[in-house]
Amino acid sequence: MAPLSSKAVALVALFSLLVTYAAGAGNFNDSAFTADPNWEDARATWYGAPTGAGPDDDGGACGFKNTNQYPFSSMTSCGNEPIFKDGKGCGSCYQVARLARSSYCWCFAPAVRGGNGAGDTVLILTSDRLLLPFQIRCTNDQSCSGNPETVVITDMNYYPVAKYHFDLSGTAFGAMAKPGLSEKLRHSGIIDIQFKRVPCEFPGLKVTFHVEQGSNPVYFAVLVEYEDGDGDVVQVDLMEANSGTWTPMRESWGSIWRLDSGHRLQAPFSMRITNESGKTLVADKVIPANWAPSTFYRSIVQYS
Repeated sequence: MAPLSSKAVALVALFSLLVTYAAGAGNFNDSAFTADPNWEDARATWYGAPTGAGPDDDGGACGFKNTNQYPFSSMTSCGNEPIFKDGKGCGSCYQVARLARSSYCWCFAPAVRGGNGAGDTVLILTSDRLLLPFQIRCTNDQSCSGNPETVVITDMNYYPVAKYHFDLSGTAFGAMAKPGLSEKLRHSGIIDIQFKRVPCEFPGLKVTFHVEQGSNPVYFAVLVEYEDGDGDVVQVDLMEANSGTWTPMRESWGSIWRLDSGHRLQAPFSMRITNESGKTLVADKVIPANWAPSTFYRSIVQYS
């Protein structure tokens, strides 16, 4: 039998490593991550276009739109269940940093980078929903700047390779590199990083509500976004016109909440949101009487 090339041997090793990770992935989804002022160890990959926001539609399973634009600016990531929190984590913020290169980083060929270019094997470890800013940092590597970067979680990672796993956008992954070395860093495959949760800041923006497509007089679904502070939403309530009573909405998916009503809803609607810290915020009559699906309604309130 002819000897295998070094590239083939490395690919076999990489496949074996991923099989090992997949076999133990269930152990990485047990407990939710809570805010910690100290840096925590994690692992990171990247997916989508090298300089993109991750998903092909510049969205994500949290339901956020145009994550390639301000305020997300493609600095987005997926997180596994301890960060995702069954959708309740959508909106939190984290700071992330890269550590020394892991022995599991296969840097020899573009086939192991996450991406959609010709000839790429997509190392996506796919993800779905969350919007949390985290801070990340990258150190002890010639390609790494050592500066922490803040990312927003917009997706959920279903196939983690560690207790905490960030599947970053190509833009966010490359942002941890020194100038001119982003592509080199993206070739590192699976890397060790550190992260910590930080307050969310969306300068110039107020809490915004997007009425989802399909909403009608007896069914109302809304996406909540741009919450400073915790950044996440754990409960949304709606008050109809002249009712004086708050009606709890149910989490539909990601950061989208819905109300299935047994009667025709009477607008305008006031919205009340509660974050993970238990702080509430009321947007009075933010949804007008002539509301329409697929429309953004910006409030005049924000967490301080």
